[in-house]
Amino acid sequence: MPFQTTLKLGPYPRGFHIITDQVFQAISEWPEIGILHIFIKHTSAGLTINENADPSVLLDFEQVFNKLVPENMPFLTHTMEGPDDMPAHIKASMVGSSVSLPIMNGRPLLGTWQGIYLCEFRNQARPRELVITIV
Repeated sequence: MPFQTTLKLGPYPRGFHIITDQVFQAISEWPEIGILHIFIKHTSAGLTINENADPSVLLDFEQVFNKLVPENMPFLTHTMEGPDDMPAHIKASMVGSSVSLPIMNGRPLLGTWQGIYLCEFRNQARPRELVITIV
């Protein structure tokens, strides 16, 4: 049977944050098999799955993304909401707005060292809303 709920997060500070536990706690009952899909309803934050054991990975992600898409690029035209806004939109498009993972034997399947990341790209972030769906 399909399941869907929303989850409000944060606000979180700018950076990469492991939110696996919050997502899994929002699900009241796991099916035997299925697909878990998580979608973020925002254009300046994203979701991805990556390393969940070493916190330095989160810092390295932030530094690499800031190097790839720095603030205050002189050719940007969408600047009304501040110098971090357009770079945040670009970074969010790079990581994407959703992740999916399989469910097997009543459990979500993540690798041993994998976690779900909220990728917050704004300096003054607002709370974020996720739509969590199981089919």
